[in-house]
Amino acid sequence: MGRALRPGEEVSWNTSRGTTHGREMKKTAAPDLIEDHKIAATNPEYVAESSKSGKRAAHKRSALKKS
Repeated sequence: MGRALRPGEEVSWNTSRGTTHGREMKKTAAPDLIEDHKIAATNPEYVAESSKSGKRAAHKRSALKKS
């Protein structure tokens, strides 16, 4: 699993189009709204921003790899 990520750290994750790179923005453990999409976040999730598109998405820690 690895250690907790800190805001601003470079991360990568897999998508249907391949690997995406970006920065970890914040850790959330409460319901939140990202890009007009509700996330439940009953377990801690990390919000990452793609360096290519600028879009944000929430991921579990296990889905993110430190770049």
